[in-house]
Amino acid sequence: MIPQVTRRYFHDRVLRDRPKLNSSEAVAEYLIPLMAGRPEEVFYVLCLDTQCRVVYPALVREGTVKDAAVYPRHVVEEALRHLAASVIFAHNHPAGTAKPSQQDHQLAKLLVQALGPLDIKVLDHIILVGDQAFSFAREGIFPAYEAA
Repeated sequence: MIPQVTRRYFHDRVLRDRPKLNSSEAVAEYLIPLMAGRPEEVFYVLCLDTQCRVVYPALVREGTVKDAAVYPRHVVEEALRHLAASVIFAHNHPAGTAKPSQQDHQLAKLLVQALGPLDIKVLDHIILVGDQAFSFAREGIFPAYEAA
């Protein structure tokens, strides 16, 4: 029960403090408490304003220990509902490594393409395993998706 209470505390604090996420390190620091102690894979869309401050951390999907089925429609709905100027995707790999899978790459590309015509920029996709994070933006992956 402690991980659930901790996540709830950090969720409430985020809504009150609206932190600015302007680096992959700041995003990872923000996400670690949200995903702490989760035995299943979860997928978040962090909805941001024009200053990269968190408007709302939308939990889009909870899955199993090895995957979470994420649909572009749900991601777009959350981004529009919370009036996001930009978004950051985040999910965990509770039973694996922070290295993205082929499915992670395919999903990221699909979501970037779905949000592009709506003028909602995707800033990053973070994969967490404990306190380790993989950042698509830091690795230079997103510009390639936007040009495709």
